[in-house]
Amino acid sequence: MPLRSALAAVLVAVIWGLNFVVIDLGLEGMPPALFVALRFAAVVVPAIFFVPRPTAQFRDVLLIGVFMSLGQFGLLYTALAIGMPAGLASLVLQAQVVFTVLFAALTLREMPTRHQLVGVAIGAVGLVVVGSGRGVDTPALAFIVTLAAAASWALGNVVARRIGRTSTSSAPLAGLSLTVWSGLVVPVPMVLLALVLDGPDAVGFALTHLTIPQLLSTAYTAWLASLVGYGIWNTLLARHAASAVVPFTMLVPVVGMVTAWLVLAEIPTPAEAGGGAMLLLGVAITTGILRRRRGRAPS
Repeated sequence: MPLRSALAAVLVAVIWGLNFVVIDLGLEGMPPALFVALRFAAVVVPAIFFVPRPTAQFRDVLLIGVFMSLGQFGLLYTALAIGMPAGLASLVLQAQVVFTVLFAALTLREMPTRHQLVGVAIGAVGLVVVGSGRGVDTPALAFIVTLAAAASWALGNVVARRIGRTSTSSAPLAGLSLTVWSGLVVPVPMVLLALVLDGPDAVGFALTHLTIPQLLSTAYTAWLASLVGYGIWNTLLARHAASAVVPFTMLVPVVGMVTAWLVLAEIPTPAEAGGGAMLLLGVAITTGILRRRRGRAPS
């Protein structure tokens, strides 16, 4: 992967790492499904009136929305609302790395290289180490729901990669276009789900009593995490193999854990800290950073 693409992937990882604490701060007093709906309403409007429709088949665009947006964030917001710590959520969600490489190999026949397999394996072990250090205050259901969110994200990654392989367009706006138009499938189902789960009174109260943290959280998650983050992410998946792009998300939990520690006083356990270090090593091996450095070393 070219250096420019690698730096773009790192930027996305930082934005997404901060995203977990931002979501957690905004969820107080807000039904999670409704919060997802607000986020993607802000993603779609007014951008959809200015961003051209993707060249991919609209069915595929909708699938991206179902898996990468509706499924992933509907489940993630729910997990955070029922007790998943923000820092730990940023770690567990990275199970999508393993899911994506597996799904891409099975459906797209994109077989990872040997050093990528080693890197992903090390990162996966790091996730197991982190999971084993899960505190007793973290509900098992919240942990499982976060894993389900990771699987949904992975399915979205594979669909986005398949679109990139068949699309004739590699324009810079292609990723942004896919992000905006795929967000169409989110708001209405999430509002309906909130009405069913939380009731009209709770939904009405939340909408008429929006707080500053909720508004700022919505702005960050919609404009930075979704429009900027997923715009870049979908473009990278369209141009490079999924097994080369996805491992960069292993940086997300490092940013998420540090931010949760500084802002929410979530102190990582030794297992979480050790697992995070292994994730970084996995990123370095999977992306070939260590090999490039050895290649530049003087003989």
